[in-house]
Amino acid sequence: MIADFFTPVHPDVLGSTKDYHPASVRNTIQINDGTLPNFEESKVAIIGVPDFRGGQMEDMEGVDAIRSEFYRLFAGRWGFEISDLGDILPGESMADTQYALRSAVEYLLKQNVIPVILGGSQDLTLPMFQAYGAMEQSVNIASVDSSFDLGIPGQPLSNGSYLSHIVMDKSGNLFNFSNLGYQTYYINKDEIDLMENMFFETHRLGTVQADIREAEPILRDADLITFDINAVRMSEAPANKYGSPNGFYGEEFCALARYAGMSDKCSSFGIFEYLGGEDQNNHTARLIAQTIWYFMEGVSLRYNDFPFGNRKTYAHYIVPMEEIDMDLSFYKSDKSGRWWIEVPVEPNLELSHNRHMLIPCSYKDYQQATEQEVPDRWWRAFKRLS
Repeated sequence: MIADFFTPVHPDVLGSTKDYHPASVRNTIQINDGTLPNFEESKVAIIGVPDFRGGQMEDMEGVDAIRSEFYRLFAGRWGFEISDLGDILPGESMADTQYALRSAVEYLLKQNVIPVILGGSQDLTLPMFQAYGAMEQSVNIASVDSSFDLGIPGQPLSNGSYLSHIVMDKSGNLFNFSNLGYQTYYINKDEIDLMENMFFETHRLGTVQADIREAEPILRDADLITFDINAVRMSEAPANKYGSPNGFYGEEFCALARYAGMSDKCSSFGIFEYLGGEDQNNHTARLIAQTIWYFMEGVSLRYNDFPFGNRKTYAHYIVPMEEIDMDLSFYKSDKSGRWWIEVPVEPNLELSHNRHMLIPCSYKDYQQATEQEVPDRWWRAFKRLS
C-alpha cells in the first residue's frame, strides 16, 4: 500500500485550524496529520518529495515553506476535493526515492487522481514518467524550463540530464516533448538540432512572452507537465541555484499553470528546484504557492472536451492545402471554443498513439492554414505519426 511511503505534514506547518482563516486552503482540504486522508475521493493529491540529490544539493526546507504559504491562501471555488498526502522522504539511495514516487504516481493515475509533486530536483520527472508505463499509453510531456536538460550522452541521471533518460527509456512511451521558455545561451546548438530531428516542440522565452495565449494548446496536449522554478527570473524567484536575470515574470508563470490545470489531458503536475535555504522572506515559496493555486483553478475550469468529448458536435472546417496535396481538418469545440487539428494516422500505427491524432491548436493556426501555410505543430505531429 502506498501509505507506507508517506510521512505526515510537519506539525509546525500544520498548526491548528485556529491558526488559519476558516476559508483558507488549510481548512478546506484533507491533510495527512498522522492519518492518511481518504485521497481516492480527491481530484488532486499533493505530494512533497524533498530529495535534491539529483542536483547534488541538500535542502529539506523547501516543501514545508511552500505548504505554509499555500495553506494561508483562500481556497477558490474549485468544486472538488484536494488531499495533501505529506512527504516521500529521501530514501537511502536516489533509486529508493524514485521507486516510492513512481509507485505513488502510478496508483493515483489508476484512481484518476491528479498528483501534484512538490520537489526536489527535476530528475524526479523520470519516475513520474515511468509511472505511465502501467497505463499502456504513449505520453506527452511539457516542460516550462530555461533549458532542455538533455545533458551529455551517458551522463548519470541528474536534474540536468533527466530528459535524455526519458528519451532512452526502454518503454518507448514518450510520444512528444515540448519546452516552453528556453533561453538560447543555455542550450548547446547540438541539443537544438537533436530536438528538431526528434520533431519535438521548443519555444523560446521571448516567443512565449510575446503571446502567452499561444502556450495554451501546447499545455493542453500534455499528459505530464513539469515546471522548473529556474524558468522564472531571479528577481521574481531568488530561491533557485541557477537563477537568471531573464525569465518569466511571476504572473506569466501562474498563467501557464492555469493553462496546465485546464488541460483535460494533464494527469500529473510537478514544480521543482525550489531551495528554501536560499529564499528571501519566503518570496519564492509564495510564488510557487500561488502557482499551485492557479493550477487548481485551471482544473476547476476543465471543459471535458477532447479526448473526452464527442467531436461530432464540433464545428468542422476543411482547408485544402495545395503544397502537400491534402486537406487539413480543423475542429472547434462547441463547449470551450478551443481548436484542434487532425493528423492522418497510418493504419498500422500502434493503438497507443491514436489519442494523439487530434492535436490542440489555436485559431491562429487555422488562419495560417487558410493562407496556404502548413502549421508547424501539424508538421511535427505528422512526422512523429508517419
